[in-house]
Amino acid sequence: MLQVKEENLKEIDFEKGGGLVPVVVQDASTKEVLMVAYANREALEKTLKTGFAHYYSRSRRKLWKKGEISGNTQKVKRVLVDCDGDTLLYIVEQKGVACHTGEYSCFFRTVGEEK
Repeated sequence: MLQVKEENLKEIDFEKGGGLVPVVVQDASTKEVLMVAYANREALEKTLKTGFAHYYSRSRRKLWKKGEISGNTQKVKRVLVDCDGDTLLYIVEQKGVACHTGEYSCFFRTVGEEK
């Protein structure tokens, strides 16, 4: 469980993004950016309470735990907030792959580069 006081959550501006903030996810050991997702307050609270990454799915309009079905979980080591208070950074220990395509990171393609 991550130790964060309730008053610290007040510095996060969920309203700017209509109740959601982007979450950049970075591998704790390699520093590789794994993915970008979104969190509402409930997803962040569950992440902090359980120590595992929870997000809000904009397409399904519901909360989800990363790896709940696939087993590719993210154990969250640290949660950082940017200077504007409207973006989070999860530093994680990734189990398995992060991307639903089977790639380790969602950032495996270069713009304009042929496959």
